[in-house]
Amino acid sequence: MSDNWVVQNLENALRTWSDKLAEIWQLITQSPEEFKGGGIWKAILNIHGAVMAIGLALLVLFFVIGVMRTCGSFADMKRPEVAVKVFIRFALAKGAVTYGLELMMALFKISQGLIATIMKAGGISSSSGVTLPTEIVTAIDDTGFMASIPLWAVTLIGSLFITVLSFIMILTVYGRFFKLYLYTAIAPVPLAAFAGEPSQSVGVSFIKSYGAVCLEGAIIVLACIIFSLYAASPPSVDPNAAAVTMVWSYVGELVFNMLILVGAVKMADRVVREMMGL
Repeated sequence: MSDNWVVQNLENALRTWSDKLAEIWQLITQSPEEFKGGGIWKAILNIHGAVMAIGLALLVLFFVIGVMRTCGSFADMKRPEVAVKVFIRFALAKGAVTYGLELMMALFKISQGLIATIMKAGGISSSSGVTLPTEIVTAIDDTGFMASIPLWAVTLIGSLFITVLSFIMILTVYGRFFKLYLYTAIAPVPLAAFAGEPSQSVGVSFIKSYGAVCLEGAIIVLACIIFSLYAASPPSVDPNAAAVTMVWSYVGELVFNMLILVGAVKMADRVVREMMGL
């Protein structure tokens, strides 16, 4: 590593970016049970079990309201086809509340299989790091003290942008885990809505929203694969340009592409929700 402060500052910023990309690849393949050693998942399971009692109570409430709104009178309940239909709906809703956790984990595993398929098809097992070109390092090292002053300003601005973007991106991935935990903890309540025909749209919307959160990982992986392929052929550098011009052009183009990647990662939720009609 060069002893020049400008070079070290740029390399540290690029190393932070590369580390966050590698962390994303690691996190995106983890399940909620494995995240942070599984301590959060155990607490969520306890909350899910406690909320299930409320979900079962709401199950009866939604069922009664549904029967009252769909049946003109209690005489309709004497008809075998109506009684069987109502019984089947209640049994399925009860199963959704009782085994909702298993259903949600099955959806998550399907989405993880999709992510693994995309990663395998993309031919990239880990995110490619971004390194400072040798031409720029040499040009900076050969720059005198007075001429390096503009380089400090460019380096500080570029490094700040790169570091901030890297943390914004990793926070988006962490946010996906928080949403998975929130959906899992509260699941019995919206799933209980399946007990009544008028309220079943709440349960359907919940399942679709949870599926969208699971599929966010696929969009994030696609965005990272595109950036990783770009990182394999970094921005071109004009060796005849001044050092400050070389750094400004390289960092500017790099930050622009990083902004595109962060934007794609941030838009993952919106993209999936549009795909699922939410």
